Amino acid sequence: MATPMPVALIDDDSDLRRATAQTLELAGFSVSAYDGAKTALAELTADFTGPVVTDIRMPEIDGLQLFATLKDVDADLPVILMTGHGDIPMAVQAIQDGAYDFIAKPFAADRLVQSVRRASEKRQLVLENRMLRKAADDAQETLPLIGQTPVMDNLRKILRHIADTDVDVLVAGETGSGKEVVAQILHQWSHRRNGNFVALNCGALPETVIESELFGHEAGAFTGAQKRRTGRIEHASGGTLFLDEIESMPVATQVKMLRVLEMREITPLGTNEVRPVDLRVVAAAKIDLGDPEVRGDFREDLYYRLNVVTISIPPLRERRDDIPLLFSHFAARAAERFGRDVPQLSEAVRRHLASHPWPGNVRELSHYAERVVLGLEGGGAPSLPPQPTGGTLPERLERYEAEIIRDALASNDGDVRRTIEALGIPRKTFYDKLQRHGINRGGYASRK
Repeated sequence: MATPMPVALIDDDSDLRRATAQTLELAGFSVSAYDGAKTALAELTADFTGPVVTDIRMPEIDGLQLFATLKDVDADLPVILMTGHGDIPMAVQAIQDGAYDFIAKPFAADRLVQSVRRASEKRQLVLENRMLRKAADDAQETLPLIGQTPVMDNLRKILRHIADTDVDVLVAGETGSGKEVVAQILHQWSHRRNGNFVALNCGALPETVIESELFGHEAGAFTGAQKRRTGRIEHASGGTLFLDEIESMPVATQVKMLRVLEMREITPLGTNEVRPVDLRVVAAAKIDLGDPEVRGDFREDLYYRLNVVTISIPPLRERRDDIPLLFSHFAARAAERFGRDVPQLSEAVRRHLASHPWPGNVRELSHYAERVVLGLEGGGAPSLPPQPTGGTLPERLERYEAEIIRDALASNDGDVRRTIEALGIPRKTFYDKLQRHGINRGGYASRK
């Protein structure tokens, strides 16, 4: 059963006070009644979780003076003024000064109840925003992985337990779930923190380039190799090498990577020189490499060599209680970045945060928070804006398709491979549609 919402009621007329309190209690509120402003002020603080309903004409301290004092206590505390006919001009001025509502006497019970209910909902939103912002600030200072759910507490405990070891780690998680964040935490919490953190996305480089990027090369090793280049593995020596989307690594490169993991040495392209390396490898995959049917041509021996410790990052849908906290953190960060005020968490945004499946996980939530801060979201779903209804069915479908593509690009920072995966279409079809709809992919590249 839901806890009754609190209301503070101030009226020096005992009969009217009792009648008003009874009306509110029958409507499901918990009423704290006071016979004057002085006694109410002694108990009302910024932590009071409900609205205040007060008469205007009272001895010693009237309702307007009470309202002005409560504004200093908490400017966001909703105050509803009960007024006689002659007090209406004063009440209108009070509304302009920030009072929540005024109700002229005599009033219908439903008029008061509806006003108090709306004021209570507003108060709850204000207090929830404050709580989330404080939690986000605390999390930013102490916990790189934001979240208060048990699964996130457990994840942080595991990371702290293994961070200062040199064991290689396999990180599993869906797209946008924060795999690189985990890798960076393992690096920062380890004795390798003063070394380089080197990241390479194995799915972003063609097969002809990835070996040179990883192992380096000598001048003249191949056409175009005009000077010596230190590879990512050697550059990470003394630090941490993060291999994202390792499931995309070519088979030939997997063989060489297996030797690096076993021997801790490399042989750059174009030389027979063997160079020792001292590094920790953190690999990330968005598929289950332990399932032979899923991993495809990914080498089983490389999987078992990486699988000394496996860390699984839960998707947002499995820790929904963390979503408002994460949104608050991302909104505050976006507001600072764009020079905007941090928006209040509206009821519409709350509903969307609670109901949306967030297939893009933390990355999608971060982009949604940015759009809310920029005023590009009206508090509803971030997926598609309202579609024009004019035109033929093919024309309307074309417009709808273009918005789907734009939304997928925005959710994936303009990354072609991830966008194609999200849309489930061939690469050539994707580029054909960009051209047909006049969509510039470059405009969606990450600004971070």
